[in-house]
Amino acid sequence: MPSLPNFSSPRQRSFSMTHQLLPRALVSPRWLWDTLRNGSALSGTLRVLDASWHLPKSGRDGWREYKERHIPGSYFFDIDACSDRTSPYDHMLPTADQFSEYTGRLGISNNSHIVVYDASDFGSYSAPRVWWMFRIFGHPQVSVLDGGLKAWLREGLAVNSGKEPRPQPAEFHTQFNSSLVVGHEDMVENIEKKKFQMVDARVEGRFRGLEPEPREGIEPGHISGAVNVPFPSFLTAEGYEKSPDEIRRLFHDKGVDLSKPTVATCGSGVTACHVALASFLCGKEDVSIYDGSWVEWYMRAKPEDVISEGRGKTL
Repeated sequence: MPSLPNFSSPRQRSFSMTHQLLPRALVSPRWLWDTLRNGSALSGTLRVLDASWHLPKSGRDGWREYKERHIPGSYFFDIDACSDRTSPYDHMLPTADQFSEYTGRLGISNNSHIVVYDASDFGSYSAPRVWWMFRIFGHPQVSVLDGGLKAWLREGLAVNSGKEPRPQPAEFHTQFNSSLVVGHEDMVENIEKKKFQMVDARVEGRFRGLEPEPREGIEPGHISGAVNVPFPSFLTAEGYEKSPDEIRRLFHDKGVDLSKPTVATCGSGVTACHVALASFLCGKEDVSIYDGSWVEWYMRAKPEDVISEGRGKTL
């Protein structure tokens, strides 16, 4: 595959050194548009995915919005459909076979370069989850569209409506990287042994237990020892990823040491992946995700294991 071209704006050029080291963590809307428009060698293996997903009470539907407006040639990646449907928790990781089958139906092979975006008002919300999923299943050729559909539209780039033509099925072979995910038992053990830092990406009110969770039956709060770095902190006001230097300062100010093992958590394993992506931009590629996140922790926790300034867990 050819290397990524030079970026066109000063903000994007600030990432040049990072992109030399980690060339496919982020791509700009202009780069993606030029690649799609020019029909370069890369575009033959390029697969663009709309991974829009919204919280249950948001009133938004990613699939419906995709059909109304999406980047030309992109396919919809349904985080709920590509998941372990037997789990009592939301959109947990699918098996390797399930992931292979789902991605193969989207025309994705091991030669594909994946660019994933979403239509969030934040600029990026659920796209880092799919970025992480491809990495955990052994596919490093995956990028997040910097600024998402929000940035694409800001630049006046074309969109399509309706469904794209069905792609030719492909074979996708996985190589599961178990180091990028942890389970409930690991989190319980860590409270005592403190093997890794815990970073919670939810907004502060939910972390502290003062603002409601978006899922029925789940009270807000956090795991003992967790540090709160809300996922919007990694984004500029326009919805772009902040520079690596800004991200490093943010982690430092929150007491997170990027040289140490780190696990990210959130409500249900989606925005936690912002922590992994932001760390990746700083050269730290090994942040793990607690896939069950707060929903699983709360459902399985004893009352004393829910740290909250609000109601907490009483039963």
